[in-house]
Amino acid sequence: EALKKTPLFDFHKSHGGKMVSFAGWSLPVQYQDSHLESHLHTRRHCSLFDVSHMLQTKIFGQDRVKMMESLVVSDIAELKPNQNKASELRSAGWDVNLEVTDHALMALQGPSAAHVLQAGVSDDLRKLTFMTSAVMDVFGVPGCRVTRCGYTGEDGVEISVPAEKAVHLAEALLKNQEVKLAGLAARDSLRLEAGLCLYGNDIDERTTPVEGSLGWTLGKRRRAAMDFPGAAIVVPQIKGKLTRKRVGLTSTGAPIRQHSLIMNTEGAVIGEITSGCPSPCLKKNVAMGYVDGQYSKIGTPLMVEVRKKQQEAVVSKMPFVPTRYYTLK
Repeated sequence: EALKKTPLFDFHKSHGGKMVSFAGWSLPVQYQDSHLESHLHTRRHCSLFDVSHMLQTKIFGQDRVKMMESLVVSDIAELKPNQNKASELRSAGWDVNLEVTDHALMALQGPSAAHVLQAGVSDDLRKLTFMTSAVMDVFGVPGCRVTRCGYTGEDGVEISVPAEKAVHLAEALLKNQEVKLAGLAARDSLRLEAGLCLYGNDIDERTTPVEGSLGWTLGKRRRAAMDFPGAAIVVPQIKGKLTRKRVGLTSTGAPIRQHSLIMNTEGAVIGEITSGCPSPCLKKNVAMGYVDGQYSKIGTPLMVEVRKKQQEAVVSKMPFVPTRYYTLK
């Protein structure tokens, strides 16, 4: 089956993007810069990522809140206009009528992202805090939705733009010398340093929020009412014993990769790595994986099998590097 292309496909090719298959899409893994250079540039300045493969959905109708709360674990009713939340989504739900519109989604991420974007908007971005959004003109493109969020641990925005204007907006942002293009390789190591999950690796449709260390997504009202999808299983897990829990691990030595076995200090297998890489910022290996709940305490010494050899690792707090979300606190 042919790979799907984002509205920026030709743009990536013309800028030297090395295209690879990702979740059924053709996306750039990197550009001329090395993975390390791209990662560090994002942490120090800002980078532009094409994340158009991520689904953008508008839900209209009188029962839109009821519908969403039947699909997610979060408290949707408490959201104010233009406020955002992260949550988990059921794999099946309501019957709906679909109207397809064609938009691209770009993520501008890094400490200088807001300064770069401010040059192209009339809205005061100082008022746009983490996980809020607004519709605005961006570098002459009307009707863009700008959300103060991202998946790198840095300050930044995601910009939803009509597909036919995506290249114009990308070129406008690239005119600022602070901005470089970045691909999947940097995005993966950045999100891993930030302790953020990759769906299909670190979480899947069999993972509960508690097992995935995502209990913060559970709405307080909805926990009390036991009215979110899977509540009968998930709520008892909050105070119960878990047979699997997502943890962060750090280690020196050879890089830890997905599917590496995790063992206790006696050599018994207690889990498996789901993501891992050498951290460009910390100069050591970072990883996440699942272990039996009794081994999930921060500071617990463990062993990881790498290239058929065991090396020491320790359960570590996530995020591995400090996040810099713009919260005004």
